[in-house]
Amino acid sequence: MLEVILRRGSVGVFLAILLGFAVAAPNFLSVGNLANVFSQSAILGVLAFGLTCVIIGGGSNVVSGGLDLSLAANLGLCAAVFSRLNNAGLELWLTVLLTLGCGLAVGLLNGLAVVVLRLPPLLATLASMNVLAGLELVLTENTVVSTDSPLLDLLSGGTWLGVPALAWVLLVMAALLTLLIQHSPYGLRLHAVGEYPQAAEAAGIRVPGYVLSSYLLSGLSAAVAALCSAAFFSGSTTGSGDMLLSVVAIAFLGVVFSRRLVASIPGTLLAALLIGFLINGFQLLNVSSFWVNGVQGVLILLVVAASSALNKGATA
Repeated sequence: MLEVILRRGSVGVFLAILLGFAVAAPNFLSVGNLANVFSQSAILGVLAFGLTCVIIGGGSNVVSGGLDLSLAANLGLCAAVFSRLNNAGLELWLTVLLTLGCGLAVGLLNGLAVVVLRLPPLLATLASMNVLAGLELVLTENTVVSTDSPLLDLLSGGTWLGVPALAWVLLVMAALLTLLIQHSPYGLRLHAVGEYPQAAEAAGIRVPGYVLSSYLLSGLSAAVAALCSAAFFSGSTTGSGDMLLSVVAIAFLGVVFSRRLVASIPGTLLAALLIGFLINGFQLLNVSSFWVNGVQGVLILLVVAASSALNKGATA
């Protein structure tokens, strides 16, 4: 009964929010505003895709399962790396490659800390979050590093078929990760590792390798989101850590949009758009952004509480 309420209730809440904002803000459902929501949701959405991969590979238990709290700090560091290297005059392709490498390196370190050192993901990524934040401050000298390049101009102002480039990044990343995580042998094994690690190991699946790969996907997602952030803010930004709450909210909220009430890329995409519509609707109504943070906190509590209730019901 609770599963049915969560599935149908989440869609109902989504539609109710859209209807409420449509009535209160006449321009809310305009084509231009909808495209703007997709574009503004790209950074948080791509970050949340990375966290979703880690949750799938490590399990959904908030304390002992898959978790990456360093995602937002990883984005900040990668954006700073891109801005500094681009301003130094490096070739664009090399700058992008090194930025992606930075994100992957952070993902690798997180994965090794969890797999090899056997640190709890919560503590391992919390520690790396603080290290990355410190490295970003050193690299940027606690200032915004502005930069410009053809790639950033394309991402920030380009359109195709009337859809902004950042929205395409969100949709393409969602499509690629959906194919990889939801419809490939790798994805099936990753789900098995996260949900039934002992059975997966007994079946011959190399559990540590798959857990490590989920952190690599998380690091890559952070680097891609950093490129989107650099385009959106015209360089690095000192407020990347503020994105963490939204990213966690989106990843856990995405669970209620899946058929099996487990973490999934399509569910995370819907959750990212829901948060995007909330932020956009509050902006149109001139409501303080602090209310958005409050709503996200409540959503996290509700989803975690409902998931715990379902797990207890399943084991009873």
